[in-house]
Amino acid sequence: MGRRKRGLKRIGIFGGSFDPVHLAHVALARTALEQLHLDEVRWIPAGRQWQKTRPLTAAAHRAAMVELAVADEPRFVVDRCELDRSGASYTYDTVRELQAAEPGAQWTLIIGQDQYTGLHTWLGWQKLLERVTLAVANRPGVSLEASPEVAQVDHEAVALPMMDISSTDIRARVAARLRIDALVPAAVARYIDQHHLYRGTHGS
Repeated sequence: MGRRKRGLKRIGIFGGSFDPVHLAHVALARTALEQLHLDEVRWIPAGRQWQKTRPLTAAAHRAAMVELAVADEPRFVVDRCELDRSGASYTYDTVRELQAAEPGAQWTLIIGQDQYTGLHTWLGWQKLLERVTLAVANRPGVSLEASPEVAQVDHEAVALPMMDISSTDIRARVAARLRIDALVPAAVARYIDQHHLYRGTHGS
């Protein structure tokens, strides 16, 4: 696994479908920024996720919502590399692309507990973890679970407050015409309303 080296720019990689981005995403990124002493968190909206069975909302909408969510933090940067790349989005390919573009940086992969549990199913996960420092969201009172192989790999813990928010629930609430103001940044709530997103079905 990658080790910290003095003087190198430290960049966190934070990927996901962000369909939509919500306050728990922002909280994780902010906490990682501070606790891991990162210079930057690179938000990467997924292109075509190979493990998702439902169609994702159009890339332009998802990227726009992330841009709105991170606008007040200059150390947050939205990277469209997966949206601009054809084919399925694999984190290993993304990391190789990022490292090739900025070889003088040190990279930390920030993931949630659900992603950590399924990390052993990711394409090239062993090679991926040789390239990055792994940081995993750790909510109070919730134990981390992973495959035995993944559990042997050292990782940083990002201590999070308990926030019961999910994109699936937000889509369902919008479809049911319920308010989401407490779940997403205000600018994102306005964007969803203005563009009539998620109103058809829970998975739209």
